[in-house]
Amino acid sequence: MTRLSGKTAIVTGGAVGIGRACVERMAGEGAQVAIFDLLASEGEALARDLKAQGHKVAFWKVDVSDEAGVKAAIDAAAHHFGGLSILVNNAGISGSPKPTDQVTEDEWDRVQAVNVKGVYFATKHAIPHLRQAKGGSIVNLSSIAGLIGVGNLAPYHASKGAVRLMTKNDAITYASEGIRVNSIHPGYIWTPMVENHLRATAPDLEAAKAAAGSVHPIGHMGEPDDIAWAAVFLASDEAKFITGAELAVDGGYTAR
Repeated sequence: MTRLSGKTAIVTGGAVGIGRACVERMAGEGAQVAIFDLLASEGEALARDLKAQGHKVAFWKVDVSDEAGVKAAIDAAAHHFGGLSILVNNAGISGSPKPTDQVTEDEWDRVQAVNVKGVYFATKHAIPHLRQAKGGSIVNLSSIAGLIGVGNLAPYHASKGAVRLMTKNDAITYASEGIRVNSIHPGYIWTPMVENHLRATAPDLEAAKAAAGSVHPIGHMGEPDDIAWAAVFLASDEAKFITGAELAVDGGYTAR
């Protein structure tokens, strides 16, 4: 339970789903954790629960598409916990499930603002703190949609592909400073975002859930913890020789 002892982590989109699991598992492994999210009630409740269990956590309400807000929150979290060593760029939205020719400019821009600019802003303003710490780990949440085509999600695909290659660029850029940057590519994980997507695209949620699970060779959807443990590994010193990697945690989806 000490794989991240002595480290401080920021998790964007940390109030629910994969982000919440990352917060819980990293705290459980000894990290101090800053929860960033727009969902204030959920984030504050999570922070209270983890504090009651003896963990060092705090919540900041953050819109990752607002650069000034991101910088202020990162600086505040680093000051509060005495530094920063881990950034998990998890915050993201799926956008409307539409063919490309039916996507509006506003719909396109909103997905890029959260999924791409959010990663850019958080990375940009975390780097000075990681540099001060003489190294650290950035874990970017991309998707299988950053590796292959699924269909009818052009803004999401474009954003997650951007995150994949931004990860590789930053891995090269900051390697000499001891800052590692890797991406995780989840398959279908049972989260509120996936549930909302399936509700929007299918009349029978349970049938849609079973169908989405069946496309993975392993036979079912993943759980948030499946991604969180991968993030713990990449953030830990166990992964000290890993940077610029893309880790597919997808039940074999992209192995075909």
